[in-house]
Amino acid sequence: MSKRIVVVTGGAGFIGSNIVARLCDRAEFDVVVVDWLETADSGKWRNLSKHPVCDIWAPEELFEKLDAVKNRVTAIIHMGAISSTTEPDADMTLRTNFGLTRDVWNWCAQSGVRLIYASSAATYGDGDLGFNDDNTFEALSSLRPLNAYGYSKYLFDQYAIKQAEADHAPPQWVGLKFFNVYGPNEYHKGSMKSVVAQIFPDAQAGKPVKLFKSHREGFDDGGQLRDFVYVDDIVDIVDWLMDRPDISGIYNAGSGQARSFADLARATFAAASKADAIEYIDMPESIRDRYQYFTEARMERLRAAGYEKPMTSLEEGVRRYVQDFLSQPDPYR
Repeated sequence: MSKRIVVVTGGAGFIGSNIVARLCDRAEFDVVVVDWLETADSGKWRNLSKHPVCDIWAPEELFEKLDAVKNRVTAIIHMGAISSTTEPDADMTLRTNFGLTRDVWNWCAQSGVRLIYASSAATYGDGDLGFNDDNTFEALSSLRPLNAYGYSKYLFDQYAIKQAEADHAPPQWVGLKFFNVYGPNEYHKGSMKSVVAQIFPDAQAGKPVKLFKSHREGFDDGGQLRDFVYVDDIVDIVDWLMDRPDISGIYNAGSGQARSFADLARATFAAASKADAIEYIDMPESIRDRYQYFTEARMERLRAAGYEKPMTSLEEGVRRYVQDFLSQPDPYR
């Protein structure tokens, strides 16, 4: 008897490939990846090389392929997106992050297939309105993202709520507002890699690492605060949702605790068994007016839905990432 299929869009990317690794460990699913592998040197193919995926589809053939196996597809985990907060092409960002996600939603609603999709903490803008994942349309539409990426995710969250209210929704639908995720398999992301991955080579060599100075009163240099969440915690949430088809809605996915970039740097030095050394540089003027100084996920709604697993501490997550992956000859999961 054929297994049920789970389709992971963006499955060769950072978060997507970690989800694929977990799903491939679950014997009841065939896992299909939808992504471009880009150049051989990008390393994206290596994000998948240790896991027995069933098939790999190009994004442009997604719906044709889905229609051909419609009766076997149980869920789409939609991680595919333009994730750069500095992407200059707003039209492309909207087409991909809103338009494609809308089309995936509609296909799932019409086909009776479950959907878990990537939203973002970037929807919260500068955080002045807080980080409460209230699912009312009024609360969602009151947010003010700072960039086109955040706006594209904000727009789709509103669409999802409106469609659900109109009874045009997949049998399960969940949007996860990712905060600052870090961990293995992000090596292809260039300047969008986590700060841990970016500073590790210097930290390992015992060289000073560079962090931004503060340009806002009340924050020390390197004291800008983020909700850093280890990728395994994200995967645990998705894995848990796969066993909870009755849960739908938009939920924060963070650690629930804001920590400073200086804390992150010190944890990286400690994991590399080096004395910490931090230098502070001016933040580029081009991003100063749209820079988030504080993010912290409110996790009460996810906890109230029944998710009980503790989140990984910053020091433990960085230790695992540095010692089990970044410092290893083969750093891929």
